[in-house]
Order: sequence, then structure tokens, then C-alpha cells
Amino acid sequence: MSAPPPIPPGPFYLPRGEQTADGVTHAAFEATPSTTGPWFADAQHMGPPSALLVRALEGLPESRPGGAEAGWRIARVTVEVLGAVPAGPVTVTAGVERPGRTIELLSATMRAGDRDVLRARAWRLAASDTAVVAQGQAAALPGRDAAVVRTERPDGWLPGFLDAIEWAWLDGGSLGDEGPGRGWIRMRVPLVEGEDPSPAQRLMVAADCANGLAAPLDVTRWLFVNTELTVHLHRAPAGEWIGVDAATVVGPDGLGTCSATLFDDDGHTGRIAQALTVRAR
Repeated sequence: MSAPPPIPPGPFYLPRGEQTADGVTHAAFEATPSTTGPWFADAQHMGPPSALLVRALEGLPESRPGGAEAGWRIARVTVEVLGAVPAGPVTVTAGVERPGRTIELLSATMRAGDRDVLRARAWRLAASDTAVVAQGQAAALPGRDAAVVRTERPDGWLPGFLDAIEWAWLDGGSLGDEGPGRGWIRMRVPLVEGEDPSPAQRLMVAADCANGLAAPLDVTRWLFVNTELTVHLHRAPAGEWIGVDAATVVGPDGLGTCSATLFDDDGHTGRIAQALTVRAR
């Protein structure tokens, strides 16, 4: 396996203060150059900010202590993209929108300057023991021993996020290739300085890469931008590496969908979907 590219400058975010009042958390961050995507030097790739919203959701205390003796699990997260997310200062606010003993609806918002740029809602469910009836999981993705590490960025693609991720491709794929794609993805830098990212945070970063992994068209001639990211989990993810098996459908009138199956080292953990707007450059 070839050596990974140099580590980019710093983690995705630097913390700038956090407080909780009346059950609502407010946190400020500085988005570093590691967050910037391949097309615009001043705009973040949606993976890191989506993970930062999940970090806020994971940190919310259960609204009714004792209601979920076995713990809580996030079962679904939808992140709505309200506009480009600039690098630099951002704030995140999160709270419990609908409390409950076994089912809760959570929400979080990212703000940059004077506008909201991302909104997330998540269902958090009480865990229970269903191991004896577990079923329906997809077959495991081939392991990383069958993958090829690609370190080069395609011509014209900017540094930042792409260098902060380790890409282990299956089926000989690489960034910029057209068609369905499969591979393993790992964050090479912390999400927030001084913290070890949770598996769910790592999964959100990888999940938002599905559209690029399954690029359906020549990226120099076409834009296919996701307007949202929806993740469904049937069990909590584990570990640093997330496997993604992704495919994209492009319709005849400027719409598309990207869907993917998600894996960790223990097997199938969830699925994602993205709505795409498709247009010529």
C-alpha cells in the first residue's frame, strides 16, 4: 500500500467555546482549511459540518432520565443543506425538539455569519435487546486487504478535505472515475481539536462522500450537488474505517439520487440517500 499524503494543517474544527442553557447547547468553532472541498477554497465539504451537527446531537442529554435503561441510539439523521458553508467561524445550536421515554426527536442548526447554512433533525430511540431476531443485513463489503490506497488528487481538485481523508478503493476506482463506487474511508485528522471522533461522527463524514464515490458523470463538464443527506442506522457503527458501496441515478430533467450501503469492520451498519441537482457547468 502506498504512503498517504502529508497530513493537512490541523483538525477540521477548533473549539471556540460551548455552553448549555435551558436544555439547548450553543457552541462556536473555527473551520480550518482541512474542511474545504475540492471546488472552492473558501467553502467546506459537507462531510465535516454534517459530522459536527451529529456531535452536537450526540451530546444532548436524554430528556427523561431512566426512560432508556439500555441507552439511546440515533436511528436516522437528515441534514438539509441551506447554502454553501464557508470556512472560518461557525456556530452550532442543538436541542431536544420532541422529548420522550423511548423516542425523541432532536434538532441542530449550523450558522455562519447572519444565516443558517445547515439544519439537522434526528430520531433517537431507546435501545433494546433484539440480537436473537436480527436479520436482513447486507453481505459484508470486501475488506481493506482487497483495496487500493489512492493518494493523488485529480487535476484541478483543490487540497483540504480530500487530503484529510484516507481513501482505500475497491474495484480499482479512484476520485473522478465515473460510475458506481466502493471503498473504505477513514478520517486522518480529528473532527474537533483535542477530541477523538465518535464512530457516528466518522460515519457522517464518510456518508457524505457517497456522491463523489459514485460520480455518475464527468465532473469537469457536469455538476451533481446534493441538497441533503439522510442516514438510517440499524445498529451503532464502530471503529475508524467506514465502508461505502454507492451508486447514482440521473433522471432526464435535472434531478438525481445517490444511495449507498454503509459498513464497518463488523459488517452492514446502515444506508444513506442524497437528493441531487444535476446541471451542466
